[in-house]
Amino acid sequence: MSLIELFTNYVLNRKNLKEYVELRKTINERGEFNDAKLIQAQENLERLKMEEPDIYEGMYETLARIYARNAGLTIEYPLDFIRQILKMYKTSLTPAQVYEEYKRVLEHYHHDV
Repeated sequence: MSLIELFTNYVLNRKNLKEYVELRKTINERGEFNDAKLIQAQENLERLKMEEPDIYEGMYETLARIYARNAGLTIEYPLDFIRQILKMYKTSLTPAQVYEEYKRVLEHYHHDV
């Protein structure tokens, strides 16, 4: 399995990204995020799940809808999801605002190139 396939599996199946960080050390491929960002994303997901479970579920539901629509570069879906998660608790945007911004992706029409 390639690194992006493993990453996608971890994101889609809500697996612990800290475990992914350890697993990818055994693979000689370069990832999109460094270890610190992946660990931060996992911490943000855990915090979101505890503090705002509706937004947590909504983020994953939106990701599933994006995959179901399959109207863009599928390799980007999990990467963009983690980018959105990393915005939470770091920027001036609230998790609810990030979620609303993420849902707007469904309004856009894309094609694989």
